[in-house]
Amino acid sequence: MVSARPRTAPAAVGVLALQGGVAEHLRLIEGLGARAVPVRRERDLTGPDGPRVDAIVLPGGESSTQDRLLRLLDLAEPLRGAVADGVPALGTCAGLILLAREVLDPAPGQRSLDLLDVSVRRNAFGAQLVSHEAEFEVGPSGIDGTEPGGTVRGALIRAPEIVSVGSGARAIVRRDGRVLGATSIEGDADVAGHASLGRVTGIAFHPELSGEPAIHRALLSRIPR
Repeated sequence: MVSARPRTAPAAVGVLALQGGVAEHLRLIEGLGARAVPVRRERDLTGPDGPRVDAIVLPGGESSTQDRLLRLLDLAEPLRGAVADGVPALGTCAGLILLAREVLDPAPGQRSLDLLDVSVRRNAFGAQLVSHEAEFEVGPSGIDGTEPGGTVRGALIRAPEIVSVGSGARAIVRRDGRVLGATSIEGDADVAGHASLGRVTGIAFHPELSGEPAIHRALLSRIPR
């Protein structure tokens, strides 16, 4: 597991930079005072002394393409291992699909990392031409930096939907009764409804395109100080 260590420099947040909307995440992370690190190879993620990032973001894009590149570059297992060992992770849109335990409608040969106990359906919100910004309802326990029962803003772009949430996760964001965000449960604090995110979080929308900082800020709050 990742252990706390003295913080003498800004936290390093990796952004998987194989395909998709990388630049917007890098800008948002830098705007929150962290150091954004593009991750393209295993050496960007981890080394002999352990993880080289304090958290990791899996961006939107084309989930089957990202999955194929992760395996082609031998990055899937190091990424899974880093998160399993305690590096906090956030997946947006395609990133949610990569993190999910199950993809109900995968592309031929597509796999997921099985790091978040949810089942998802790809492209549940239709074609890219119907993409739009929206407000999303935060669950009653809230997200760090939001009011319980408040909203966060983001863009839906051929977005997936969380069809079911297993016992190892809880829903955190909804719209019109559909689950669009979930986070992992680690111990009694999460079960009791505390607002902090779990170690692994996936959302179906793009807060980085709307300049919405709440969920990225909550990811940073998971990093030991």
